[in-house]
Amino acid sequence: MLFVLIVTAILTTFYFAYPNSSSAKTEEKTFLSHNGAVITTTGDILDPVYSAQTLKFDPDKYLREFNYGRVSELPNGTTLREFTIIANDDKIMEISPGVFYNVWTFNGTVPGPTIRATEGDLVRIHFINNGTRSHTMHFHGIHPAEMDGVFESVGAKGGKFTYEWIAGPVGVHPYHCHVMPLEEHIVHGLYGVYIVDPKQSRPPADEMVMVLNGFDTDSDAENNFYAVNTIPFYYQHHPIQISTNQLIRVYVVNMVEFDPINNFHLHGNLYHYYPTGTSTVPSTYTDMITLSQTERGIMEFNYSYPGKYLFHAHKVEFSEKGWTGLFLVKDKEKTS
Repeated sequence: MLFVLIVTAILTTFYFAYPNSSSAKTEEKTFLSHNGAVITTTGDILDPVYSAQTLKFDPDKYLREFNYGRVSELPNGTTLREFTIIANDDKIMEISPGVFYNVWTFNGTVPGPTIRATEGDLVRIHFINNGTRSHTMHFHGIHPAEMDGVFESVGAKGGKFTYEWIAGPVGVHPYHCHVMPLEEHIVHGLYGVYIVDPKQSRPPADEMVMVLNGFDTDSDAENNFYAVNTIPFYYQHHPIQISTNQLIRVYVVNMVEFDPINNFHLHGNLYHYYPTGTSTVPSTYTDMITLSQTERGIMEFNYSYPGKYLFHAHKVEFSEKGWTGLFLVKDKEKTS
């Protein structure tokens, strides 16, 4: 009996001291999508995955990219801006290292393109739904009822609809799919930004768009990740470079689903804030605003001193799960 106990103790010691290395091999998972595609990955498969097409997104490019459309002039002198927007719901994005999520996209990105016009322009959106389910485009702003994107559902696999209206009011507005269940279409990524500039332009500035968004990767109606422009912690690892004494204008839109509020805190500075951007006169001078879903505005500021400055959600849960970034301010005289 004593001999058996001694042998067992020796074997146990060797088992824990020298574990079998072959068992440490990364496990591959195979997933069959609804359209028959077979997906094999060593990462996490979260939410229904619809195809093997992986989507890459560049937050740096999105930050300062504005789509002014195809511009022409009508016989009455009105500027016509035409856009083609294509919806899909079969893309996979690695939103965080090893975390793959089924995103629904306008023109292949989350958020969709930032559409920009001037007050009084005729905006014409050629919408094509290449998704596997019905989608629409609903623009915040002023337009006819039949252009509201609520009751005019656009069918899957090639459905088309043309939205048309006169741009207005001045400001920054979200757009998003408005098919029920609405939260499903928004949380998967069918949203973007629509900017209407005043006829008399705002002062020149280094302009950027920041969409505050979140992702529910385990389908429990609670977000697992938060971000500015989709990728958690991106601007912390890739600071946004700006110059001292340069006017910065940020169009900020909160599209976080499931959480009633979000906020935006700027370090080492304050900003003039224009709610919705409909006025050219700021409503407040502050370093922190609180936003409900689809609430938005324009922030204007400049830095006098070079260095690194944080911006983040002051709701700590959000910042710890990805909603944080840095401005890297460089001395304009030394860089010019």
